[in-house]
Amino acid sequence: MWLDPIRAVAIVDAMLGLGLTDRDTLTEVAGRNADRSGGRRARWVFDLADGRAQSPPESQLRVRLVLGGLPRPVAQHPVRLPTGVVLHPDLAWPEYRVAVEYDGQWHADADQLHRDRRRLNLLVGAGWLVLHVTSRRLHAEFPAVLREVGAALTSRGWRR
Repeated sequence: MWLDPIRAVAIVDAMLGLGLTDRDTLTEVAGRNADRSGGRRARWVFDLADGRAQSPPESQLRVRLVLGGLPRPVAQHPVRLPTGVVLHPDLAWPEYRVAVEYDGQWHADADQLHRDRRRLNLLVGAGWLVLHVTSRRLHAEFPAVLREVGAALTSRGWRR
């Protein structure tokens, strides 16, 4: 409860993803502690959590986008292509066909880069607008990332 909320959400995301807890348990814990110090903050963190996140930076990116005023994205949203292939972008706003992919260090590997670009081409070919965010951009250029994602959503019909 006393951690930075962005870091706290990443931890709760991991706990949900590993099956160490579930939404019902979090709701119960938040309800039992609602009147205690930090109780409201815990409920807020629990509400921001999503067990579908696949890494702490992905969780951090999602939470920072939401705290920046953007609509909540869906983590690992399934995108079924006409060929039957199903892709899962890291973050997606399906109603606007906008996706954001977090590219950590492993994405610099030549084989991973090849797979990433193939996925990108498939998503773009299916009508999705896809943005990529690196660790450097997440930590050093986040205001620009927020503006870019907001502009992408706006270009697809989102209104603040």
